[in-house]
Amino acid sequence: MRFPSAFRLSLISVALVLAGCASQATAPAASTAAAPAPAATTAAASAPAAAKPRVVVLATGGTIAGAGASAVNSATYTAAKVPVDKLLAGLPELSNLATVTGEQVFQIASESFTNKELVTLAKRVNELAKRADVDGIVITHGTDTLEETGFFLNLVVRTNKPIVMVGSMRPGTAISADGALNLLGAVATAAAKDSVGKGVLVSMNDNIDSARDVAKLTNIKTNAFASQWGPLGMVVEGKTYWFRAPVKRHTSASEFNIEQINELPAVDIVYGYGNVPPTAIEALGKAGVKAIVHAGTGNGSVADRIVPKLNELRGKGTIIVRSSRIPAGFVLRNAEQPDDKYDWVVAHDLNPQKARLLTAVALTQTQDTKQLQRIFWEY
Repeated sequence: MRFPSAFRLSLISVALVLAGCASQATAPAASTAAAPAPAATTAAASAPAAAKPRVVVLATGGTIAGAGASAVNSATYTAAKVPVDKLLAGLPELSNLATVTGEQVFQIASESFTNKELVTLAKRVNELAKRADVDGIVITHGTDTLEETGFFLNLVVRTNKPIVMVGSMRPGTAISADGALNLLGAVATAAAKDSVGKGVLVSMNDNIDSARDVAKLTNIKTNAFASQWGPLGMVVEGKTYWFRAPVKRHTSASEFNIEQINELPAVDIVYGYGNVPPTAIEALGKAGVKAIVHAGTGNGSVADRIVPKLNELRGKGTIIVRSSRIPAGFVLRNAEQPDDKYDWVVAHDLNPQKARLLTAVALTQTQDTKQLQRIFWEY
């Protein structure tokens, strides 16, 4: 069918108009795509990636470096078998969180720690904390005395940089071993900027606790560590979440300094129980200890036959600290015993093993019981 020429020209005109409209509609999009990126976007794209935090892992042994005879041996194993380089090599995911290096300080089970190891470790932590190329420090440690080492570092290392204690309740060879995830969480905590200034921390079983408060409250189970005051936060999939902050003096705010401490005075613990004899107290007195922490029943109670023995030693200059074997609560001054009259010190909410450490550290500066009591209130 042929159209009149005038009508064909009309159709062509309409087509050209429509094509022009379409061209105008698409032109802005084409122009936008071809336009150069804003200067800010270009700068961001060319800027180098932020440097990863630098974390040093100090290994001391313990279950986290342990090995069992088979995968079912979760409670029967040999501690302190795996060196730090193999521990880190087995967890390549750490490189996503930080630049991690390792150093083997000790390779022992933590129940064998002595004051000598505590001082040696604290001095090394202090050296690393002063370095500009170190942002955080993780310490792998056996769980038996992990709370003690953490509290000691909390008292004597003056730094705001994160120091994180970590261990495990199962060796790495066991089914459902907890060490790898605990170590990942500890490195994440040490690398986090929001961990700065919170003192020495313990990162285990997803929780982040203050080393001052936390204690090992059960064995075998992976949820072994807890504080009666609750955790400070949690670490989940490499990210920290915080809910509270410590209020007691610690690290950079401490009056104690590991640089001025080379050894600790002898402080020992005696345990209170029904029918307890004075044998241990008499032996420690003869040994010349500088202080005795009495782990009493209830509110730090002391048996009537023990009181004279403690007062006898106090008269000779031995410091007496009244603590409790109960894992929660705190000892009230002048309750159960007239502490002012006897010139004794109370441990507040610190358990006997932590009271021993605070007493030893405090005795490097003073033997005045009023000052010692102030220290127990503040730390």
